[in-house]
This record gives sequence, structure tokens and C-alpha cells, in this order.
Amino acid sequence: MQESTDNGSSPVRVAMDAMGGDHGPVETVKGAILAAKATNAEVILVGDQGLVEEELGKHDTSGISIRVVPSVDKISDNEHPLRAMRSKPKSSVVVATQLVKSGDADVMVSMGSTGGSMASAVLTLGLFEGLERPCLGGPFLGMAPNTVLVDIGSNIDCRPGLLLSFASLGVTWARTYMGIENPRVALLSVGSESNKGNKQVQESYQVFEASNMNFVGNVEGMDFFTQKAEVIICDGFVGNILIKFTEGLGAAFAAYSKKRLASSMDENDLSKFVAELVQLTNRTRTNGGPLFGVNGPVILGHGSSKSDEILAAISTSVRYVDLGMVDIMRADLASMNSENSKTSTGAGR
Repeated sequence: MQESTDNGSSPVRVAMDAMGGDHGPVETVKGAILAAKATNAEVILVGDQGLVEEELGKHDTSGISIRVVPSVDKISDNEHPLRAMRSKPKSSVVVATQLVKSGDADVMVSMGSTGGSMASAVLTLGLFEGLERPCLGGPFLGMAPNTVLVDIGSNIDCRPGLLLSFASLGVTWARTYMGIENPRVALLSVGSESNKGNKQVQESYQVFEASNMNFVGNVEGMDFFTQKAEVIICDGFVGNILIKFTEGLGAAFAAYSKKRLASSMDENDLSKFVAELVQLTNRTRTNGGPLFGVNGPVILGHGSSKSDEILAAISTSVRYVDLGMVDIMRADLASMNSENSKTSTGAGR
């Protein structure tokens, strides 16, 4: 068992969508118990009370802070998020988000429907002033742990101004959460030259260049490994294809390694090696990722997450709250918008 990371501060109240994901509530409950033992978290399991309590009964919960808040039903991946919220107002992710809104929880964590979780967060908690939409971001490659990608799947089409807002949120994350001083920002494109890329990228290049960002220009796909920038920006269409490709690549390499090395490696060593391959190519699955831009802490994870990955997501949520990330991001975005407004006004005189 992992040692507790409780540093004596007040516990972070984590509203866990116990029904979310492919393995809820079995793995969500197991992961929540691990987190309650290993972190400074008071876990609130939101879900079908009978099912959640049945799972809790299978584990030793003595000496940890964990309780159940009942909900009705869950939002599935194949449902339209807004329609599902209206038809299932007491679903687990909605009730968990409402606990943050009411001040009864500090952060919401879900492995469930990304669309449902985002809709619940936006409609319940609201967006930062001056921000049109939220975004998902964070490091996504274990082989590039200090490189943040935004957006990784929440917005298919983005105007240049929205991408600039996303960059502000990514910079705050890299600076405050990851400890990177003055992160370099780049646009993901098909070439490093300013005239490369589609219309969106070319227009965004001009907007970024005129901003106060530490903008270093365009980067290409291979530059995730060359340390040219700490924050790389793209729309969610490109970002989601990218993370799904690396996830699939990791799984393919893992399967190939198992077959190719089975006769030459000890079974335990081979299992560890294969698990490491998956970690190197899919960090968002193993750590969970924040939803940037909503007025309350929200951490989302991969639907196939098991207990160890849920533990990691809750650990991320505890640190996210302890650092006050939402307030810092909101202030940084407001400051950038104010500076850009002054620049635009001055240029128009």
C-alpha cells in the first residue's frame, strides 16, 4: 500500500462519479479507497447507493474518510450530453458536479462520458468570463512529460482567439502545476514556417505573434520529443486524433512485445515492460486530465480506467485543488484579455 501524502492540511473533498466509466462502480470504488488511504482526500462516492455500498462492503474502509451520496442512473457515451442531462437530472455525474457548485465538495472526478461530464460542468459551474468554451489539456505522452497539449478533444473547430485563450490556460498549468518557468508556446502544424498549415493555423500564428505569449512559432508532430515548446496548441479534432493514435500505438507495441519477447523474458519482467510501454504513450489515461475554463475543479479520466488509474486521477485532483489552479487560471486569462484589449485599443488610435 502506498504511504499517505497527507501533509496535515484540511482534506480535499473529492466528489467521485462512482458509476462512470466502463468498470464503475467496481473499479471506481476500489480506486477511491486506494486514494483515501494514499492521499489527503475525503472521497464522496456518487452513485447507485445499493451497488456502491455493496462494493464498499468488499473492502476494509476502517480509518479512511469515504461516504456515499445517492444518485439515479448515469450518462452513457452513446447519449447526447445535453438531452441526457435534461432527462437524467439526478445522474451520477450531474449530482457530483452539483456538490462542487454547492460547496459540499472541492472537486469532481469522472471516468464517464466526456461529453456528459463537460456539459454538466459548463451548465452547473459556468465558464470563466471571456471564455467561449472549455478545453481539455495536459501532458499526454510519458516520453514527453513536460509537454502540454491543448486541446485534446473537446472542441472540433476553433477560432484563433479561442486557441489563444486555450494557450493561456495551458501556460498557467505548465507554470503552476508543473513548475515550468515562462513556458514556450507553439502551434501544431505541418511545417515550422509561418505560412505553413491550414487557414486556422495561419491566422492563429498572427494572433499568437501579436500577443504577450512566449510564442516560438509552429512545431510539427515530431517536436513533442525535441523540447522546442512546453505548451503545444491545436484544436480538439487534431488533438483527439493524436492522443488516440498514440494510445493505439502503445497498445500495438505492447502486443508485439509480448509476442516477440515471450521466449526471452521472464513473465513478470515482460508484464512490467509492457505496462511501461503503455505509460510512455498514454499519460492522460494513467493520470487523468483537468477540464480547463470552468468555475470549479473538474478532472476527467479514460473510460477504461482501473483502480490504479483512478487513484492517479484523484491524486491529480487533490493537487489541483491544493494549488488553487482554477483561481490562478481565471486570473491569468483575465489579465491576458485585458492586455490584448489595451494593445488593440492602442493600435486603433
